Amino acid sequence: MIIDLRSDTVTKPSKDMLQAMMQAKVGDDVFREDETVNELEKRIATMFGKPSALFFPSGTMANQTALKLHTNPGDQVICDKYAHIYNYESGGASFNSGISCKLIDGNQGMFTAEQVLEAINPDAYYYSPTRLVEIENTANRGGGSCWNFDEILKIRKVCDEHQLGYHLDGARLWNALVEKNESAKQYGDVFDTISICLSKGLGCPVGSVLVGDEAIMKNALRIRKVFGGNMRQAGFLAAAGLYALDHNINRLAEDHKKAKEIGETLSKLSIIKTVEPIETNIVIFKLNKDVNEKDFIQKLTDKKIHIISMGTNKLRMVTHLDYTDAMHEKLIHTLQIL
Repeated sequence: MIIDLRSDTVTKPSKDMLQAMMQAKVGDDVFREDETVNELEKRIATMFGKPSALFFPSGTMANQTALKLHTNPGDQVICDKYAHIYNYESGGASFNSGISCKLIDGNQGMFTAEQVLEAINPDAYYYSPTRLVEIENTANRGGGSCWNFDEILKIRKVCDEHQLGYHLDGARLWNALVEKNESAKQYGDVFDTISICLSKGLGCPVGSVLVGDEAIMKNALRIRKVFGGNMRQAGFLAAAGLYALDHNINRLAEDHKKAKEIGETLSKLSIIKTVEPIETNIVIFKLNKDVNEKDFIQKLTDKKIHIISMGTNKLRMVTHLDYTDAMHEKLIHTLQIL
């Protein structure tokens, strides 16, 4: 039994999902003739109350397209120092859009409207124009933390007062919706653009969707083409997304429960210095200084348990739909006897 907790992207399509994929009605999506892609885009747009949605091969490409739609070269985007668009998208903000990031020193990947206000550049020619505020929910490096929706609304007010765009990296937004009992429509009402991942948490092999207001999204198809993201019979992939929306959202609560149980077990171990607060499916913990990180990881690897390092004795586990009850029992037992 191999237990892979490196990410919720390691999942493989279930038999039922594969069957749905093989039965998809497809066409040439470059001509916008793939029925299943069109159905997925329409459904997600409706869920978020947005007029437009576009299917992407990856969340990074969806985020990068949003950045380009909101900005011009030389502009600046405000985001947290832990933001995925800054840390894990290969410098795409500068490479693709010619923009810079104004980093906020937030708390668990989240910040306040007051901090946004302080980060906006003065209106002077020698500053980069601030054009966009970007947040990530849940915050990956923040330990899967969920934003307070009231703070999201306060930031929206700041954006309105300063004519700033507002983008949500919703790679794990489904987790936040389930944990906080919120709706997609709530978020659609607030943000100009939202990227939603189907492969994190929901078990799809590929795919993200960018939703947005009509004015900002009218150029999204062209930008996706520029980035090389146009696909042909993409309905086979979109069908996985439709299946996931029907079957894999509510069950995310199971992942959250298991993650919290892992956190409780880790917090009782003498070799663990801290366990960051756990709200959803990400467990981030830090080993004591006298514990060798490589040795700790190797002990788990020897037991066929795979996790990842975040550096400086900080480690991460991510629960997901392929992480079974039997795997959970084995992990808990293994941790207890380390």
